[in-house]
Amino acid sequence: MPANPFHLAWFLQGSSIQSWGEKWTGNISEEWMTLDLFIDLARSIERAGFDYLLLEDSIYIGQNWQNSREIFLRNGMSVPRQEPSVVAAMLIGATRKLGIVPTLSTFAYHPYLTARIVGSLDQLSSGRAGWNMVTGSSDLSAQNFGMDRLPEHDKRYDMAEEYVAIVTKLWDSWEPGAIVADRQSGVLIDHTKVHQIDFVGEYYSSRGPLNSGPCPQGRPVIAQAGGSPRGKKFAAQHADTIVAHVKGPAAMKAYRQELHANMRAAGRDPATCKLLFIVTPTIAETAEEAQAKAAKRVADAHASIDTRLAQLGWITNIDFSGFDYDAPVGELSTNGHQESLRQFLLKAGKRTLREAIVDYSTTGGSVDLVGTPDQVAAQMDEVMQEVGGDGFLFTQGHMSRRSIAEITDGLVPALQQRGLVRRAYAHQHLRDNLLDF
Repeated sequence: MPANPFHLAWFLQGSSIQSWGEKWTGNISEEWMTLDLFIDLARSIERAGFDYLLLEDSIYIGQNWQNSREIFLRNGMSVPRQEPSVVAAMLIGATRKLGIVPTLSTFAYHPYLTARIVGSLDQLSSGRAGWNMVTGSSDLSAQNFGMDRLPEHDKRYDMAEEYVAIVTKLWDSWEPGAIVADRQSGVLIDHTKVHQIDFVGEYYSSRGPLNSGPCPQGRPVIAQAGGSPRGKKFAAQHADTIVAHVKGPAAMKAYRQELHANMRAAGRDPATCKLLFIVTPTIAETAEEAQAKAAKRVADAHASIDTRLAQLGWITNIDFSGFDYDAPVGELSTNGHQESLRQFLLKAGKRTLREAIVDYSTTGGSVDLVGTPDQVAAQMDEVMQEVGGDGFLFTQGHMSRRSIAEITDGLVPALQQRGLVRRAYAHQHLRDNLLDF
């Protein structure tokens, strides 16, 4: 393996039913309630040596298009969603080495509950669990939990500082060796090694200790998508792996340099946190076929402007339905996903809204990767050499067993032959595999 190999992970977006109208998806509209496809995905990426599977989540149905849920329900846009911790438990039972990282939001789960859920998953997986920490982005989700609206963006991160402090203190409430299981003395647990945390903060409180017991990893892995200035500082301080969605190698490099500077300012070694960039490769047997697939994606975007803008609005809390599609985008602000809006505005420039959303929604994540498996492997190598990053996080809007195989049985072998990714796991724990290189 070369001096600078990179990591691979998969960002699983919600329910498999979203692919129901696409080719090669079988009878997914009838079978989506079962986990068969997700289990096939998990086992496939485990065979391919991926570090982890991250389970994205949202806990509301979009209504930010003409103040209606119709476009979201009609097109299955980010709905339905199943509870990620339940799905995570099933996927843990179907795998042996792959890390499983569900999303649990700070406004919907009390910190004690998050610590207990993720700690239990870590136990059941023998040390392969993580937690994707999000603060929420939609008032609609807050209203499902009895709130009028979410707090302001930066205040959500102030609250998250307390939240993470409680979760980590609860994971630490069991010292190593607390379970002695001494048959001669009849002592199972050394009570002097299990501690209350007695945390009383401005926003959250918890007595502790955690009753579910110690975690195999000590502290399960924390994932975070720090995009805004406040979010990047938070991720630099707390995350073990960061989900990044910035557009283009120059922005990727600048993002990584900023995060590393923030980590050093927080007293952390940047090597202890792996930054993975979201990508959606377009892969085919020939370069011509891959280019044709990419061109079709652009044509499809032109034919579905409303749904593309509604999806962006779902992320940013902006209703674009009343905008002039053929006018420049102009200035926009949000209390939702600030980095997603910033990246959209950067790509938009002085172009019209129609031109901007087509370009934004058809770029394959942080960077376009188009070609045969070997060509895409070479492109990924070139990007990583330029950016200096830690790896890639794959995502697919319309996932099928065929599209999974293009990655795991087509692209990954090409990467392995170049010595760019692992051929086998070196460790049992997720954290150790992330820190392996």
